[in-house]
Amino acid sequence: MRTATVSWPFKVIQGGGQSPADTPTDKAQGKATSVKARAVSLLAQREYSRQALQDKLASEEASPEEVEQALAQLEAKGLLDDTRVAETLVNRRAGKLGGMRLRQELQAKGVSPELVAETMAGLKDTELARARAVWQKKYGHVAVDAATRNRQARFLATRGFSSDVVKQVVAGVEDE
Repeated sequence: MRTATVSWPFKVIQGGGQSPADTPTDKAQGKATSVKARAVSLLAQREYSRQALQDKLASEEASPEEVEQALAQLEAKGLLDDTRVAETLVNRRAGKLGGMRLRQELQAKGVSPELVAETMAGLKDTELARARAVWQKKYGHVAVDAATRNRQARFLATRGFSSDVVKQVVAGVEDE
């Protein structure tokens, strides 16, 4: 069995800590390296937006200057990218959720309002089709009574689909 060797432009340390051999003599330099190593360790597990990673690192008693420096270095290397975070979330969740819910999740992750607006503009055209697919999987037939219609509408509304789209899907209105 062959093993692949990957050369990274930085040293990844398991758990984000430092080994005694890597400890620099300057204590401030050591802490900055530790903050960056912790950030890389977190990014290796999943994508974080700049704001979310900044909040996570700041909660670990790192100074704001050290956190900012580490984040700037990671952005310069392309390891930290809000656009990639938005794309990942949309690719993973758009098949199940509507635009309002996706917008809320992106905002909760700390993605910039401009990027959220840009991402939502790209999803607006497919919302009706996505809502129909979710509805079809759950129910599959048009409701015959008001109670069932309301249940179906609540289901789609909690998934974040707009009221106009919910009305069209629940009523069984086809595309024009």
